[in-house]
Formats: sequence, structure tokens, C-alpha cells
Amino acid sequence: MEFLSENKIPDFGKMPDGLIPAVVQDAVTDKVLMLGYLNQEALKATETSGLATFFSRSKQRLWTKGESSGNTLQVQEILLDCDRDAFLIKAKPRGPVCHTGDDTCWGENNHASSFLQDLEAIVWERKKAAPESSYTAKLFAAGIPKMAQKVGEEAVETVIEALGHDRNRLLNETADLLFHLLVLLAAKEVTLNEVEAVLRSRHQTIPET
Repeated sequence: MEFLSENKIPDFGKMPDGLIPAVVQDAVTDKVLMLGYLNQEALKATETSGLATFFSRSKQRLWTKGESSGNTLQVQEILLDCDRDAFLIKAKPRGPVCHTGDDTCWGENNHASSFLQDLEAIVWERKKAAPESSYTAKLFAAGIPKMAQKVGEEAVETVIEALGHDRNRLLNETADLLFHLLVLLAAKEVTLNEVEAVLRSRHQTIPET
């Protein structure tokens, strides 16, 4: 898979050791997770496997994050800076990123800035859980048609409550709708950040009146 556009060519020859620093950011929470280094081989391995692979300066070899711990980084996007000598890797971590067991290499908790994003992260985690472990995991096991059906049902119930006068029931139905929509989006590998980007792009094109 290709993460970089064709016109984005990293300048590996800029540094004597041929390494380019890569800041890794959680694709869902936007938290900075770690710093690594990529050479041409590491970039190729990352694009081939979809897992963040770096060049270890201490071991003097390629290493895939999580190759021993299982705490891998599933790459979603790779950005190259304006000077073509620094990467920003957006990834979804599977477990703690730091070797100390912390969420990040700076000791920060990997939490989103909003509860919806925190909830989204929990929903994504439940994708890997056994169906009997939670209602969310059971929904994932049931498949996309069932999830889509639930979104439709909750949408109808929200509309019904919107036509009534019970504010508390409207709040609860809206919460149910948002939750089931998060589950469906996760099943389709769509994040809230992506939805937000679409909304932002639409907002920028709205003509002033």
C-alpha cells in the first residue's frame, strides 16, 4: 500500500546516516506517541506491511514496533514535511507504545480531548474482543447489516422523540444513535477525524451571505 503521494519524495541523502526522524501520532486521539527513524528500507517495509517499521540505531537493523510485545502500530497515513526530511506517521496503536508500559514515550495517557473520541477509542478496542465480552463486541460479531439496522432503528426513534415534548427521552435516543453510529463507522474503518475533515471542508466552501 502507498502512504505517500507520488510527488512526495523523502530526502534520505540529506543526513549522513540516511535516516529521517518520524514522529508517530495516534490517528484517533492525536496524541504524540513516540519518535523513531526511517531509512529507505524501513519506509518500504512499513508500506508493505502496514505496520510501523523503523531502523534501530542501537541494534543497527530494521525493527517493527511490537515485534516482541505485540503492541504494534497500524499505519493510517504518512506525511512528509516541507523540507522532505521529517515524517509524521498517523497510526492506531495496539496496546501501550513505550517499552516502560506507558501509553506514550513521554508518559502521557493516550486519551482524546473529547469524550466522544475517548468513546470511539473504546469502540475500536472492542473490535478485537470476544463477542460474549460486551454488547459492543457482540454488535461487531453480528456484522455490518445488523449494525446498519441498529443505526436505522435508533435514527427513527430519535425522530419520533424529536416530534414529542420529552427532552430527556430525546437526549437518550440521540445518545443511542451516536453510539451505534460510532460502532458502524468503526466497522467500516472510518474515524471521527475523517468525518470532521469532511465537515470542515464543507464549511470552508460555504459562500458568505
